[in-house]
Amino acid sequence: MESEHVRQEVYQIVVKGHLDREWSDWFDGLTITLVDNGETILSGPVVDQTALHGVLIKIRDLGLPLLSLVRIEPERESESNPLVHPQEEGRAG
Repeated sequence: MESEHVRQEVYQIVVKGHLDREWSDWFDGLTITLVDNGETILSGPVVDQTALHGVLIKIRDLGLPLLSLVRIEPERESESNPLVHPQEEGRAG
């Protein structure tokens, strides 16, 4: 029953530079996606804010420039959030 109350947040972290996929375990199992423009995207669930800060410290310790950090909204929440789809702002529904 307690696990129903624990909701892990999903984050997408973009850094400058490429990381090998072998770093995934070191980054608490986050998915590593290499982008053609020389960036790396780390994405996935993070247990809590302490764990998120731990990931950010690891990024700092590797000397990787942090480009962005975004919390990904669950699908049903993003449908009701107008900030997620700004191109649809002002449309009559």
